[in-house]
Amino acid sequence: MAIVPVILAGGFGTRLWPLSRKQNPKQFSYLFGEQTLFQQTLNRISDLQGTADQVVICNSSHYGLVIDQLRSIGVSKAQVILEPIGKNTAPAVAIAAFKLLAQGSDPLLLVLPSDHAIASVSKFHESVAIAKKYAEQNFLVCFGVIPSRPETGYGYIEFGELLNNGDAYKISKFTEKPNIELANQYVASDKYYWNSGMFMFRASVYLQELKRNALDIYQVCEDIDAFEIDSEKFSTCRSDSIDYAVMEKTKNAVAVPLDIGWSDLGSWQALWEFCEKDDNGNVVIGNVDTKNMRNSYVHATKRKVVALGVADCIIVETSDAVLVVSKDYCQDVKLVMDSLK
Repeated sequence: MAIVPVILAGGFGTRLWPLSRKQNPKQFSYLFGEQTLFQQTLNRISDLQGTADQVVICNSSHYGLVIDQLRSIGVSKAQVILEPIGKNTAPAVAIAAFKLLAQGSDPLLLVLPSDHAIASVSKFHESVAIAKKYAEQNFLVCFGVIPSRPETGYGYIEFGELLNNGDAYKISKFTEKPNIELANQYVASDKYYWNSGMFMFRASVYLQELKRNALDIYQVCEDIDAFEIDSEKFSTCRSDSIDYAVMEKTKNAVAVPLDIGWSDLGSWQALWEFCEKDDNGNVVIGNVDTKNMRNSYVHATKRKVVALGVADCIIVETSDAVLVVSKDYCQDVKLVMDSLK
């Protein structure tokens, strides 16, 4: 059975301001390496066995960015669906599923956020192969990342009974972003995994579960089959994630563990943790001079940046803004951006 990658590229990534902006969010930005996160996501699945042409879901204002970045890596056959407004992942994937069914296929959907980083592509492919076995049996599969530390910014999945093959688990429950005390308990228990936001399921099975558990979303999306979604119709749709709308309610979900060097790059701290560092724990990108700097991230895009004697800092320079923040306050960048609006 064919796997259709469904690439979710509609977010705005405000925690990575000033590189991530409304018109050029983090998935389309060059945060590290020679490709954007969006392009890295596509290349990660380019040689994944059994895949068909991708479906890309993005905001209508980013259509030009998407087409340019697809062409620059040689992707010419992806179907693009344009959202006039973001309504989270449950409606987005429903529209993709309805569209594919209308074209006469009922493939397995591999749902992938376009703004995540993965260190081991080969291990990721191995986990997808495991998930495929269960998705072909009409299970809804989520991927749980083995946690490396207590983290309050992620949702958690409690793994239950090990299934017969020994490579996947029943799901006991989902827990959203616990406090630090609970996060410590979860990691120590070895029963909880980070919720990666990646899924695999058959298109028709997902729609059946959506109809059963979130009928209002199903009904709005059922009649949408277009390159560009009708804004008036879509505005009536409730905003909800796959996790809340389907996965937390279905009795038909299993989880596959991931140990692949994963990060959602949800903050400058997370980006610093993921990137390769020098002997002093620094990540330096662009025209930067440093001295006596430790455990910091410095990114210059237009001008020279000089950093002396600083530690545990994030410094980001663009043509119209400069961010200087302690790593301890990285999550507050989003709050500052909300106030600037």
